[in-house]
Amino acid sequence: MRVFFIGFGQAGGKVVDMFMEQDKTNLFRAIAVNTARTDLLGLKQIPMKDRVLIGQTVVKGHGVGTENALGAKITRDEIDPIVTAIESIGTHDIDAFVIVAGLGGGTGSGGTPVLAQALKNLYQEPVYTIGIIPSPDEGRLYSYNAARSLTTLVNIADNTFIFDNAAWRKEGESIKTAYDRINDEIVRRFGVLFRAGEVGQGGVGEMVVDSSEIINTLRGGGITTVGFAKTEAISPRLKQKQGPLSGLLRGFRPKEPAGQQLLGDDRSAKIVSLVRSAVLGRLTLPCNYRSANRALILLVGPPEEMDRKGVEKARAWIEEQLDAEEIRSGDYPIRSNYIAAVVVLASVGDAPRIRDLLEMAKETKEELARQKTDGRTMFEDGIEPLFEKETEKTP
Repeated sequence: MRVFFIGFGQAGGKVVDMFMEQDKTNLFRAIAVNTARTDLLGLKQIPMKDRVLIGQTVVKGHGVGTENALGAKITRDEIDPIVTAIESIGTHDIDAFVIVAGLGGGTGSGGTPVLAQALKNLYQEPVYTIGIIPSPDEGRLYSYNAARSLTTLVNIADNTFIFDNAAWRKEGESIKTAYDRINDEIVRRFGVLFRAGEVGQGGVGEMVVDSSEIINTLRGGGITTVGFAKTEAISPRLKQKQGPLSGLLRGFRPKEPAGQQLLGDDRSAKIVSLVRSAVLGRLTLPCNYRSANRALILLVGPPEEMDRKGVEKARAWIEEQLDAEEIRSGDYPIRSNYIAAVVVLASVGDAPRIRDLLEMAKETKEELARQKTDGRTMFEDGIEPLFEKETEKTP
């Protein structure tokens, strides 16, 4: 899948920079957008010409802090240089745009909905977002910003992947260490997913998951979570036991060798176990996985490990767990010493973390409203979207 990444704000820029660092096959294109000059200068992989500084006349390159309304205004006023930077790289053969942003600050949370709407107005390709939501201990203002941005974003983007910092922070871990590890987790999952369908060193899979499969899985919009699990590949024990005549004698055997049957069963069981671990382990957004409207299973690993029976059994297990409209599955063979499973649970309907985020933001807004001298009461009907024109729908 050929993706055009836009890293918006500090967190988004760092994640996209890491995507480009790990892109060895030139599948991805990227720009970084920010109101803070130092954040752009800190990137390593995205060329300087593809780093876009906006809001210079307003914030002088120092960022907007936590003022996401200002971030939205600056992005709206300076959308042209962002689009120019995208066009200078080229969009003629891409499959989708993916905007990556932290939703708790100002630039990414404010600018992402504006850019998503602009891209949808200009291009036919779908526009997805990877939104990183803050943990509660990052402060109520960050939660308020995230809820406000998310309420707008889900009504604009074709789908919104959520990565919840609260589910991935470790007790006692420094902020820098935590964010570096979290960024790596994001790139690991989505890097595997977005490479699906492209011909790699392992050849073409038997059950190919291409860009159209991913797009169809995400077409319902809303909020999506992703599961991931990884394990070592099974060593080719059978080959070690085979003698020099095994190839000649193979044609005279009426049945598959017992060792081969055992190896096949091991591979099948490992695939099913991986998929279960991906769903039941830590998702990018903890949720009731049974509430997903669509699902996609992607297996990645050496071609000889891609067991069709295992994929079919894993899919059958998913079908038992979810009351989903559509479930897709397939493989992406690569030369590696591991097998990985990525499970996309699209358009999730029950995510307690999102409800908690919206409730915290509502309380924060009401507290701010009480501090106003005119005594106005706001947020009576829920979270106020970032743009008034988007008030018709909420996530």
